[in-house]
Parts: sequence; C-alpha cells; structure tokens
Amino acid sequence: MMETLVILFIILLTGLGGYFLKSLTVSGSFFAILVGLAVYLGFGVNGLFLVGVFFASSSIWSKYKGNVKSTIEEKLAKGATRDWRQVAANGGAAGLFSIFYYFSNDSTWLIAFAVSLASANSDTWASEIGSLSRNNPIYIRSFKRIEKGTSGAISLLGSLAALAGALLISLLSFWLFKLDFYFSFLIFLFGYFGNVIDTLLGAFYQQVYICEYCGIETEKKNHCQLPTTRIKGSTFVDNDMVNFLSGFFAAMLAIGVIRVINL
Repeated sequence: MMETLVILFIILLTGLGGYFLKSLTVSGSFFAILVGLAVYLGFGVNGLFLVGVFFASSSIWSKYKGNVKSTIEEKLAKGATRDWRQVAANGGAAGLFSIFYYFSNDSTWLIAFAVSLASANSDTWASEIGSLSRNNPIYIRSFKRIEKGTSGAISLLGSLAALAGALLISLLSFWLFKLDFYFSFLIFLFGYFGNVIDTLLGAFYQQVYICEYCGIETEKKNHCQLPTTRIKGSTFVDNDMVNFLSGFFAAMLAIGVIRVINL
C-alpha cells in the first residue's frame, strides 16, 4: 500500500514538474497524470519508466538548441510546451493499451504499448534532431528540397534520429519486460514504421494553413494574431491527429503480424 502511494505521488509530482519546468501546460500536466495512472495500472513501474524515458528525452530534444529552432516553430502547431492534445497524441495510445492489458492480461497489448511509444519517440527525435540538419529536407510528394519544419519532409539526419529513437524504446522494452529478441525487433521495426506513417500522413493529409498577413505556410490556425486560411489537408487531420494515428496504426499492425504468425 505504501509503495503504491509513493508511486502515485511521483506520478503527480512528475506531471506538476512538467508544468513548472514549462514543458507542459496546465491541461498537458493534467493529461500526463492521467496517462501515468493508466500506465501504472497496466504495466506498473516498468511501464512508467518507459513512458518517462520517452517524455524526458522528447523534452530534452525539444529544448536543445531552441534558439536555432525558433524560426521553424513558426511553421509548427506545437511548441516546446505541450498541451493536453499533444500529450494525448503521443501518450494517449500507450495509456489506452495499458488499460486493455489490465482487463485482458493479453501480452500482445504490451507489444502495442511499446510500439506506440517507439513510434512517438522515433517521430519526436526525427523532428527535433532532423531540424538541426545543415541541409533542407526533401519533401516526399515532390522529392524536392523544402523548408525545414514542413510535415512530410525527410532528411538523412532525421531518419537516423528516427531509427535511434525507436531502437532506444525497443532495447528498454527488452530489458524491462524480459522480452524475446523477436518481440523486441518488432517493437523497433514497427516503431520506426510509425514514423514513416507519420511522414506519409503529414505529406498527404495533414492540414496546412497560410497567414494572409505575412504569407508563411504554417500548421497554426492563428498567426500574426490573425486567423489563417487552410490551403490543403483533410478536415480534422492536424498534427496531433497524425501523431496519434501513426502510433496507433503501427501498434495495430504489429499485433496483426504477431497473431498471424501465431496461427
């Protein structure tokens, strides 16, 4: 009982700490606490540690060389401080799979949990580290170089960072949950594939707006203190939706592969 109370206190303290360190807004802090509780319910301390590594590394890379990224952030919907939608986009699937595991005790939900985090980590590392590349990235729809911060663009540095981000979660999952090498490889493979899905959705379906005042193309619905105009992308498919769907789809594909092989 005492151990549980200590863990709950740590979850609460971590969520509040994210707010005071300006990594999370009030709503982001609240939702991070909810995700933490769900993960603890399903996977205990090991699950919390894995989620903690993702959020900690994401925050570090988000703030790393922030002055260099300041111009890029004008194009992005998210900033260094995350709200509840951004927390849900990156950690919501992990929380959902934790609850599924708690009620079913089906180990495939553990793999889905780890894949969703590997996908989120892969995408975050690709975005935050890739933006530091010396060269502009290549847009996958035209295969031409485009401005940094454009969704659907890739760079060599970003791709290597994506592989490293997925690998970190895979290795930690192998260690924390005593997984077979086969499952750890699936976490790495589909975690990275989640980043690929994110890139495809970002290029073909994510909303892009233009600021009528300064002319910049951005993911923001408001810029220069004025509403922007949507010029492409599907309704409701913003950056947060892309992030959630990419991790969720990657996890579902991993589960599908596991169940087909086991038949």
